Amino acid sequence: MNKRVGVVGIVIENFESAVKVNDILHDYAHIIVGRMGLPYREREISVISLIVDGTSDEISALTGKLGNVNGVNVKSAVTKI
Repeated sequence: MNKRVGVVGIVIENFESAVKVNDILHDYAHIIVGRMGLPYREREISVISLIVDGTSDEISALTGKLGNVNGVNVKSAVTKI
């Protein structure tokens, strides 16, 4: 399968979910090129942005698992090629 480059945006609204999010990200470290995470204390959320390089299946599996975590919202955009 062809690899794609993409951006994944993650918003964690439930602080207790952060551990599960980090566990999932660790499992997919092989496709994560870069990561930036910021706690937004005034809003009591955390925001993480990822640059990923993987197959469509790998990126979809990552975002699907993250999206199933309580209090976590995920959006992604990937190259078409």
